[in-house]
Amino acid sequence: MTNPLYDALIGDKSTTNAPFLISQEGEVFSYGQFTARAGQAAHALQQLGVRHGDRVMVQAEKSLDVIALYLGTIRCGGVFVPLNTTYTAKEVEYFLTDAEPTVFIAKPENAKNLEPIANAAGAKLLTLSDDGRGTWFDFCGNTCSAVFASECTGSDLAAILYTSGTTGLSKGAMLTHDNLLSNAQSLMQAWHFTSDDVMLHTLPIYHSHGLFVAINTTMLAGASMIFNHKFDAKKVIGQLKGATVLMGVPTHYVRLLKQPELTKQATSNMRLFTSGSAPLLAQTHNDFTSVTGHKILERYGLTETNMNTSNPYEGERRAGTVGKPLPAISVEVRNPETGEKVATNQTGSIEVNGPNVFAGYWRNMEKTYAEFRADGFFMTGDLGFFDDDGYLTIIGRSKDLVISGGLNVYPKEVESEIDGITGVLESAVIGVPHEDFGEAVTAIIVKKDDNIVTKQMIFDCLNSKLAKFKQPKEIAFVDQLPRNAMGKVQKNLLRDEYCDLFSNKRS
Repeated sequence: MTNPLYDALIGDKSTTNAPFLISQEGEVFSYGQFTARAGQAAHALQQLGVRHGDRVMVQAEKSLDVIALYLGTIRCGGVFVPLNTTYTAKEVEYFLTDAEPTVFIAKPENAKNLEPIANAAGAKLLTLSDDGRGTWFDFCGNTCSAVFASECTGSDLAAILYTSGTTGLSKGAMLTHDNLLSNAQSLMQAWHFTSDDVMLHTLPIYHSHGLFVAINTTMLAGASMIFNHKFDAKKVIGQLKGATVLMGVPTHYVRLLKQPELTKQATSNMRLFTSGSAPLLAQTHNDFTSVTGHKILERYGLTETNMNTSNPYEGERRAGTVGKPLPAISVEVRNPETGEKVATNQTGSIEVNGPNVFAGYWRNMEKTYAEFRADGFFMTGDLGFFDDDGYLTIIGRSKDLVISGGLNVYPKEVESEIDGITGVLESAVIGVPHEDFGEAVTAIIVKKDDNIVTKQMIFDCLNSKLAKFKQPKEIAFVDQLPRNAMGKVQKNLLRDEYCDLFSNKRS
């Protein structure tokens, strides 16, 4: 039997004592131990009825068990569907209905609210806590690690990651074995990963950065990782002496720079710091170099493609750019209307083609066709330009996206919830520059006549309806929203007006 992604990530490491994961408590798990754990997960999933192509949805806190679930799912031919751990029951209901997973694993404290939703979607609900306990642990612990492996091809689905659309409805990006494997191979080559590396893992594992970029690349190289449940700047600085690589988001580097313990000596064992998921300010890049002597390597990726470009490992890392296309990946800047390539230093639509590009949107062929050119290039929705030396700079997004703390927030979804609150006439949600989050979700609201709706009332209403990262960090009330001649709200004017809103505030 063959299973392209699993075989490449595990391969001959399955029986070795080489270290794979070091928990934040200091416990070491070898590749052999982890392989057995992933085998148990695969066997348990099979016992629960998961067959080739079936979805396994997980909304659980970051843990070794979730990684084992990921590998176990692809081992038995399933499709892994991770969800942001802060999604509310209302939000999860959509994902369950759309993906129709055979198995859904959730946090124990959410089980009561999620059970009727899971039952309605035909999913078997099990629980997994952040300390590894729950009904999944009980069931999985009673199975063996022997797996009747499902044969997979490179074009079979390995995962579905949901990414929001401008209408507020989430789309499931279908990622194949080849998509994930090819990208890990490109990154291992581009970033010089070897089995001697130790990844300091501080990212969530419900999106591509923490799960596929960090973990797949680490496993493919046979490297090890220090596995933190969350990012803590002081703790991370203390761990740098035992690591060689840190993958972070701009927020992480801003917070590290606030720590007096961050020095050249503290980072002397490190060989690589990377940043992604949101734009890294040139000032942050330069300040980090000044303090540590290291130049952060910024790269560019999407849920639908994983990584597309990277600043060079050897060579100039240009602040404000996301580097050059990775091996085997074509990136072009084109005229959004005609699809023709534009000249160097001219802004256009960033479009991507290569083995990393996803297979389309789950059960949404109309949207899939709309996002691809006839020649196979995927239209990312980002705008940018290549300079004379081939470095790509991203200058904005054609889609109305806010990236806050490395997470995507689409204003329409937030606006829909706000507009449904008694006393609100209409709203416009924008991203406003924020030192810590990159962009802070901000709501500009018009009240109905003589209504006494307050900021706190709106915050309270949204608390149970939206994940925390989608909720506005600030609210402003205005008499009317600016509109153009066609009646469309001019959010660019709002962004300009409120650009300094957080200049004197801290999270």
